[in-house]
Amino acid sequence: MTPPTDYVAATKYLRKKCPVLGPHVKKFGPCTIVPQKDSFTLLCRSIISQQISTKAAESIRKRVLEALGGKFIPAKFGEKTDDELRACGLSGGKVRFLRDLVAKVEDGSVPAKKLSKMPDDEVRECLLAVKGIGPWTVDMFLMFGLGRPDVLPVGDLGIRAAVKMCFELEELPDAKRLTELAEPWRPYRSVASWYLWRTIEPENSW
Repeated sequence: MTPPTDYVAATKYLRKKCPVLGPHVKKFGPCTIVPQKDSFTLLCRSIISQQISTKAAESIRKRVLEALGGKFIPAKFGEKTDDELRACGLSGGKVRFLRDLVAKVEDGSVPAKKLSKMPDDEVRECLLAVKGIGPWTVDMFLMFGLGRPDVLPVGDLGIRAAVKMCFELEELPDAKRLTELAEPWRPYRSVASWYLWRTIEPENSW
């Protein structure tokens, strides 16, 4: 398993290496990303949350959990019909995505219990094979699920908006420009991203 990120070292590093980000690091204090232990549950929640509000996602998640007996377990999905899952508020597409995730966990192509021990690139390749899981979802999983310290979610609109504001750019940076600007943040681009999110959502501590 990847060792926990040393947030003290990360904040000192970012304040030293990036004059633009430094004041925000000082303002918002220690990063509070806490890796999650249950990869399968987090992946299910990620699929459920796609393209809907946090409030709606939480409501649907609770209904799905109730239908499954209180815990996300691959075998429990097999006990429910598609109609029963849709009755919880899931779209037909998300039901298919969850079924595909379950199938890949059960056949071992997505080794949920071993993901925390795998390198970022292997985790990414593995998860992108699941229907409904794209680069953004993988980035969020690597950052908030596994606590990987050097992930840059170039497709996240919030990060792009925060960089535009903090760096006083005329337009939102594309992936190439964002990657260039983030180069000084290595090997703590996940932590830098956390601070960038805080600049536009200061009340959200994740």
